[in-house]
Amino acid sequence: MKTPIAFLLLLLRLVLPAPVKIAEDSLLYPYGPAQGDQQNPKADDGASPEIPISMTFIFYGKEHRSLYVNNNGVVSFGVSVSQYTPDPFPLADGRPFVAPYWGDVNNVLGGDVYYRETRDPELLRRLTRDINQYFPEIPFTATWAFVATWDRVAYYGSTSQKGNTFQAVLANDGKVTFIMLNYGTIQWTTGTASRGDANTGLGGTPAQAGFNSGDDKNFYNIPGSRTDAILHIGQTSNVGVQGRWVFQVNDFKVTGVPTESNDCWL
Repeated sequence: MKTPIAFLLLLLRLVLPAPVKIAEDSLLYPYGPAQGDQQNPKADDGASPEIPISMTFIFYGKEHRSLYVNNNGVVSFGVSVSQYTPDPFPLADGRPFVAPYWGDVNNVLGGDVYYRETRDPELLRRLTRDINQYFPEIPFTATWAFVATWDRVAYYGSTSQKGNTFQAVLANDGKVTFIMLNYGTIQWTTGTASRGDANTGLGGTPAQAGFNSGDDKNFYNIPGSRTDAILHIGQTSNVGVQGRWVFQVNDFKVTGVPTESNDCWL
């Protein structure tokens, strides 16, 4: 439970200087106001409104026509997610969602959460090229994408200047769907309401990364999830590119996932 003490820390943090903005590398797809992105409210455990999407997203046999972008590092289908301490997948309640970095984000204390649906030809060409490189045996030409980005977001109860940047990209060609998770700077794993340290953002129950389809059979926990090792997710991959994880999710399989966790630590 988030305590009054944590709330006082939140108020204290409001008067501290804003985080210094650091340029992220080009691994992340373009985002922000210049790209026409929408922006989530500044709210602890907040979320976007329900977002209708113009192309059905098939997630392990289930069709979704809307989604939520949740401040706590989750893109969800059917229901918003305010839960701040992550659970391992599969989830008992069957919530389907994509979790680039499920942890206790508080963008009131720093950072922004952006999202947009796009058919921008340049972005779709780049997305197609990347996915074809990683999955040459699967015919795919992206015709639609949804990009959600957490830009230098702070953690709940923070008394530091630490911020995390990460991104989820959903891609579709009308039949085949992919999820791409991209990681920039990752500096914290845990908020104070999850028993983390206010100054370091470490300890307690660290963030969870991967996805949960909602059927108890098709899910993936990126190695290191809910352990201290998740701090180094930007040095891991299942496609040979540090800081990037990609999954085909329209069919009942997970393509490209290492058979041993050691394979993903580059």
